[in-house]
Amino acid sequence: MRLDINLATRPYEDAREFWGRWGLGVGVLAVATLVLLAFAVQSWIHAGRDRHEIRQLQQQIAQRDNERSKAQAFLDLSANRSTRDQSQFLNGLIQRKAFSWTRVFEDLERVMPSNLHVVSLRPDINEQNQMQLDMRVACENRLAAVELVHRMESSRHFQGAQLVQESASGEGSGVAAAVIATYVPDPLERSAK
Repeated sequence: MRLDINLATRPYEDAREFWGRWGLGVGVLAVATLVLLAFAVQSWIHAGRDRHEIRQLQQQIAQRDNERSKAQAFLDLSANRSTRDQSQFLNGLIQRKAFSWTRVFEDLERVMPSNLHVVSLRPDINEQNQMQLDMRVACENRLAAVELVHRMESSRHFQGAQLVQESASGEGSGVAAAVIATYVPDPLERSAK
């Protein structure tokens, strides 16, 4: 029987095989690190540009807010109050006059489920100076009112649709519901008037 015993103080190592195996892995990791570093630097540069643009926009907003507060202070002077109130009243009348019942009913017809009908419809101007519709609808069950709200949400003419109230109607098993939504007519329709 033969035993191989290595009596050398430093055992033999194949350095070429070691660097062949591990050198390739280290090289790939180094290239990946460089790519990630370049991507991080590029993202940091873009973020700097974005921060600069945000600062400019914030300055513009502050400037516009300052102009608005000066204009509001000028309108709040006692000599200008009557003119301001009269112009606000006339602007409100013009906005209400521009409301087209025909277009609203055409747009409602596109989103209205077949088993639901409108009992009342009241347009009003909300705090953001937008046309808000307050509708009372009657339907067989609650699902029809929920379907109306979902259809209104997917329409470009109705925004922020909400089912605000529902109750059993006095006519048996039907449901009466209140729905509010902001009405947005087409811009081309507004300019055609």
